[in-house]
Amino acid sequence: MRSFAALAVAVIVTSFVTAADDKKKGTEVELAGLKSTTPADWKEEAPSNAMRLTQFKLPKAEGDKDEAELALFKFPGGSGTVEANLKRQVAKFQPADGKDKVEETIDKKFKVGEIAATYQDVKGTFMKKPFPMAEKGTPIAGYRQLYVIFETKEHQYYFTLIGPEKTVEKHKKGFDEWLKNFK
Repeated sequence: MRSFAALAVAVIVTSFVTAADDKKKGTEVELAGLKSTTPADWKEEAPSNAMRLTQFKLPKAEGDKDEAELALFKFPGGSGTVEANLKRQVAKFQPADGKDKVEETIDKKFKVGEIAATYQDVKGTFMKKPFPMAEKGTPIAGYRQLYVIFETKEHQYYFTLIGPEKTVEKHKKGFDEWLKNFK
């Protein structure tokens, strides 16, 4: 009888541990025939519009009032050249107080899995608009956006991680690793 009770307890404990491990795994994302699993603390949401493949909320860093948002896009036929897309991303920002231009770095040697990609890092005052083509926006100081674009024979794919600078920095390493792990 003791053996049965011990076995039952072991099965229950194993079930809880397995359930806890499953919660630590994150969400598997598939695109361009490749898959990668997000960090566990990224919370998948229903896409806010039809242009998004998926989107996630990333927990805010201590002291920040907002979470970050990660959105993935795919446009059959693309949405212009890589350079045009990079310029559009910078245009969403104004220079931070005391700066004469928006801070931007570009890495053209980055890879999503084995696919060559362009990685842009933008910092400044984000002009939050109710929709992308709106003329006016609400300025939000201290924002940062990581933007990655890559092309396959069929599509252009875009990743946009945006939020308060500290929160984006908190998730940058996980974001970069997630992109590199697409197989």
